[in-house]
This record gives sequence, C-alpha cells and structure tokens, in this order.
Amino acid sequence: MPIMKKIYSLIMIAALFGTMSVSAQQSEQRLTPALMARLFPAGVVSPDYNKDGSVTFRFQAADAEKVELDCQMFSERKPMEKDARGVWSITVKPEVPDIYPYCFIVDGMQVTDPNNMFIFPNEGFKNSLADVRGDAPGMQDMQDVPHGKISYRYYHSKTVNLERPMCVYTPAGYDPAGKEKLPVLYLIHGMTDTYETWFKVGRVNLIMDNLIAQGLAERMIIVMPYANPYPEIAASGRFVAQDMMGTDVFCSEIINEVIPYIEDNYNVKKGAKNRAIAGFSMGGRQSLACGLGNLDMFRWVGAFAPAIFGNEYETNFANGLYEPLKKAERKLELMWLGCGSEDFLIQASRGLDAYLTEQGFEHTFYNPGGGHTWMNCRDYIELLAKELFK
Repeated sequence: MPIMKKIYSLIMIAALFGTMSVSAQQSEQRLTPALMARLFPAGVVSPDYNKDGSVTFRFQAADAEKVELDCQMFSERKPMEKDARGVWSITVKPEVPDIYPYCFIVDGMQVTDPNNMFIFPNEGFKNSLADVRGDAPGMQDMQDVPHGKISYRYYHSKTVNLERPMCVYTPAGYDPAGKEKLPVLYLIHGMTDTYETWFKVGRVNLIMDNLIAQGLAERMIIVMPYANPYPEIAASGRFVAQDMMGTDVFCSEIINEVIPYIEDNYNVKKGAKNRAIAGFSMGGRQSLACGLGNLDMFRWVGAFAPAIFGNEYETNFANGLYEPLKKAERKLELMWLGCGSEDFLIQASRGLDAYLTEQGFEHTFYNPGGGHTWMNCRDYIELLAKELFK
C-alpha cells in the first residue's frame, strides 16, 4: 500500500509539472507586447506619401557610411541624410504622379526597400515601387469598377523541355469554360523582366479593368509568358549557349506551346484576326519577329521601344525573318510602334517609322517624351489596347 501511494504521488507531481510546463508555453505563445516587439521590431515608414505630393524614403543603417536614393523620378542618384538613430532619409517630389521603381545604394550595394512590400520582378536589378498618386485616379490605379483576374498557369514546353510559367489576365465575369469567346493579346516583357512584370509593374490588369469599364477597350484575354527560358534551363542543370538577341526559341514556344495551351484551356476566338502580340524592349524585338514573321498567326502587332539596332529591320524584311511588306500590308489589321524621345533605342524606332512611311505602309508611331521606362510602357499598353480587335 505505501508503494502504491508513492507511485500515485509521483504521477501527480509529474502531471503538475506537465501542466505548469504547458501553461508556461501557452503564456509564451500569447501575443504580448514584449513578444510583438521581439517579432516585429520598430522600423521606419518608407515610402511615406505626404499630402503635398512629395514622398519621404527612409532606410535604417546605422553603420553605413553612405546611402543614396536611386529612383526613376530623376536621372541621377540623390544623397540621403542620416539622423541620430541611424535612419537615412530624403524627401522628393516627382514632376508627374506615377509608379516609380527605386532602390537604395548602401555603400555601393543596391538593395530594395525592406519596409516596402511592392517589389519589381526582375532577374537582375533589385527595385521597389513607389506609387505616387495624383488628385484624380489614373488609368493604372485601382478604381471602383468590375475587376478581372490574374491566374498563374503552367505548361510543358517541348521547345526547351521544361515546365514553364505564365500569367493570364481574364476580364471581370469571364468563365474559361463558359460561352463567351474572347480574342487574345500575347504580351511580352523586357530583357531581365519576368512573366509577372507586366501586371506587377505595368498594372496591365488595372488598366484593362478601367478601359473595359469605360467602354474604351474590347474585352480580351492577355497572356504574359516568361520569354527568357535561360535562367530555368540553367537551374535544371543543363548548359545551353545563350542567344539573347535570337528570336527562334521564343517564336517556337509562343506558336507551338503557349498558343495551343491557351486555346485548349480557355474559350477563345481562334484565327489570326483574333490574336495580337506586343512587347517592350527585348519583348518588342521578339514581338516583331514573331508577329511580322507569322502573319498567318497574328493580325495585330505592337512594339514598345523594341530592341532593334541600326537598320536591321530592313535586313529582317529582306532575309525572311519578317514576311514581305506587301504581304504584311494585306494581312495586318494594325502595326503599332511606340518609343520615348529620350529612350536609348529611339534612333532605330525612328528609322523603322521612316522606312515604313517611305514604303507607304500604314502604321502608328507614338513618340512621347521620356525614356526606356515602365512609366512609358503603361501609356503604350493603354493606347494599344484601345485599338485592338475593333
């Protein structure tokens, strides 16, 4: 009997300690002020949008010797000042409200803003996004209209033997398995950008929502593939010589993989008159090659500051990369070219415009101010979208 009592006492003591241990753990798991302070240490607000339209950028780096703001609001970097807490800051005001990529240069190293969740998707440079609003909402801003959807889709590419990603915009109310059939724009990003850049930076989904709601654009599907397979090929352990200026791989993927996937999985209008292709920078080069080189597949072609050089467009028409102008003139519904007057690629775009004009080839050339920026790209896609499929 004494032995049984002793065993019982030990069990009760163990249970008591166990209860105390669980109670202590539960106490630790409560979101107390002390725990919140450990999990989320006090930081800085950046970017901080001021009532006068200016923006204050801040970066905490007590040990840094020099911090600069590198922002596409300006052509040069701006030095930031450090306070007694080790927080560097600067207040600036853009000439025009817009969405501006920026980063901090900390002792020579480029870094994103750790206090800003909006990141520029890119293979190379690391930028954040500052969304400076005007008094009235712009076409790229979220407005009280029906909103479409961005979907992440994946397909198998036989061209490069990989499972590859893309983003697809569908307008409000569209059902991929429904009765409504829509035309398709294949929209291509620039060099080192990704399949996410056109909607995360270009805001093409919001632009289309607003245009469609105002009756300024036709309802359409927009497909945003990842036009550069080389990072994924390298990640798979294969070595392939990169031809960044070549367009053969891209055209093969679009025609043989992407278009069939979209037409198998979405209810779309088929045929060349219901397909458009457009792109920015390297994507503009690829769009010209794929669109002008496959007139039986596309009737609408757009190039935004395309990465073409010298007078190679003449060579491309002569060597068959682009189909003959006479054939293009008969088949194309629209040839749309845009490039900013300060863009480093403006000379070739002006040359292409002049060449097409001399040949009597009807086209649109939009030549605003500004450089090789996504601020201009948002204007390009807005203007092009208003013309497509009408």
